[in-house]
Amino acid sequence: MSVKIVLLNTGENIICDAKEIVSDESVYAYLLVKPHKVVLERPVFLTENMEEDNDTVSVTLSPWIPLTKDEKILVSLNSVVTLVEPIESIKEMYMEKVGESTDD
Repeated sequence: MSVKIVLLNTGENIICDAKEIVSDESVYAYLLVKPHKVVLERPVFLTENMEEDNDTVSVTLSPWIPLTKDEKILVSLNSVVTLVEPIESIKEMYMEKVGESTDD
């Protein structure tokens, strides 16, 4: 499983098992498996004198398209700005939510 955070051109952050769809050795789309929207509950502002309770962020994960039964969604290359590695705590949160083992 290749868990990534996908930044879409809509500004949404989606965590999922991301797979490249390749044709003639070129990527033409991404397959997002079990995609969930990542929502920061409190914005992060970095300062030099952060108090201890200000350096945590609350994150929620919810199904990206909640009214579908589909677990695999094809997204065009034009819709994706970038793919990045999630921090470990968010990856573990996602894996637990979708019922996957982190022992892979």
